Amino acid sequence: MNRLDAFKSIAASAGRGELTFPANVNASLKLQQALADPDCHIEAAAKLVQADPLLAARTVAIANSAAFNRSGVDITSVRNAVQRLGVRTLQSVVAALIVRQLGSTITDPILQAKAAQLWEHTAHVAALSQVIARRVTRVDADTALFAGIMHEVGGFYLLARAAEFPGLLDGEPQEWIEYGEQAIGQGVLTKLKVPEAVMGAIASLWEGMRAIPPESLGDTLLLANDLAPVASPLNENPAAIAVRSARAARGIDCLIGGQETLSNILADADEEVQSLLHVLVH
Repeated sequence: MNRLDAFKSIAASAGRGELTFPANVNASLKLQQALADPDCHIEAAAKLVQADPLLAARTVAIANSAAFNRSGVDITSVRNAVQRLGVRTLQSVVAALIVRQLGSTITDPILQAKAAQLWEHTAHVAALSQVIARRVTRVDADTALFAGIMHEVGGFYLLARAAEFPGLLDGEPQEWIEYGEQAIGQGVLTKLKVPEAVMGAIASLWEGMRAIPPESLGDTLLLANDLAPVASPLNENPAAIAVRSARAARGIDCLIGGQETLSNILADADEEVQSLLHVLVH
């Protein structure tokens, strides 16, 4: 099977909802579904998190990051961490765990390196999305964080399947963009029951359309993607990098309010970005 046929095959199965996830991902999906229940309150959420040591440690670490610890007082219990974050932000923590678990199934060293770079890119986009939402576009910051974490989940799924199709990623990134990115991404997002508003924002990222100055969740995600210092290894070619740089320059140059530029806002929020980024990456 050639590369294009392989892309189309994976995309077709994703579109039909025929997706195969590792056992640990399935367990995390059940937790995500429990947290999405409107009747899931803080106490119940804390008990669910405590059942997973890795998730518990990550939840406490994110609660103590500069992005969420406005008081400067560190907490050590899962219950207090969940109270500080809230159930909606906790869904982002679980989403990050799901994405990382997809990457953990990869055994090929080259694919592992791509997955590591893709996660670093994802973490940058997620952290930047939250700050841009809070300080620039004024969309919901929790939703922006979640969208940033999920925006490349289709890429992680592709990397997890790539070993089944030798040479799949040997071609130009344009092949992934044209034949796989949207079709596979949409199928995976649907399977993970990502809300329509977030799917719409990620779709606008695929299409590359945004307003200047940025104002919507899609604009927030696209600007964060353009500003991320680490590129996705699936979109890494000179043309794509040039487009990202040009769009980022336009976003930085536009006035957000008064004389405050995006570059000044991001410089002021650098501690928040770096703190959240450190927790997500490590």
